[in-house]
Amino acid sequence: MPLIGVTGGVATGKSTVTALLREHGAVTFSADEASREVLTVGSPGYLRVLEAFGSGILAPDGSVDRAALGRIVFADPARRLELERITHPLILQRLRQQADDAVARYGPDVCVVIEAPLLFEAGMQDWFDCIVVVAAREETQLRRLKQRDGMGVESARARMQAQWPLAAKVEKAQHIIWNDGSLDDLREQVRTLFESLGCVARAL
Repeated sequence: MPLIGVTGGVATGKSTVTALLREHGAVTFSADEASREVLTVGSPGYLRVLEAFGSGILAPDGSVDRAALGRIVFADPARRLELERITHPLILQRLRQQADDAVARYGPDVCVVIEAPLLFEAGMQDWFDCIVVVAAREETQLRRLKQRDGMGVESARARMQAQWPLAAKVEKAQHIIWNDGSLDDLREQVRTLFESLGCVARAL
């Protein structure tokens, strides 16, 4: 099972690249989705996060308000590390189970892609056969954050600085996709990447 990790900076297009790989026949999973799953109401992760951060992070329906939690952890590196110590092992466990399930369903040669924005920060790099970093210029990231999330420059920079520097991720990548151009440019880079990996597509 070729296991591919897709990571990169904030607003560089990781999800788009992952979706394009899925179009080519990869089986894809998201660490962000896994993070939501491990915080479902009543789960062990939910209870531990509630104990650590208090009821102020809850939405009216009792679920974790990710925006409220984000405001806490993006403003305080120590609190962010506290959250990561709770959630990262649970997220990794969930992703491993998903990858194993994909192999059981599609066979041992299927290409499994996991989109993980905090791949390096979570210490996941040794788990993958190949790491793909999706990168873009800082001005591109800032523009996208403003357009997508309505962020001002200071808030956008704070979000970017909460992760590893993009240059450090690029340095550790086996493959780099630069996403400052058109969608057609991105599609061509992803096509070339998929072919170079020698992946076997699942039946679409």
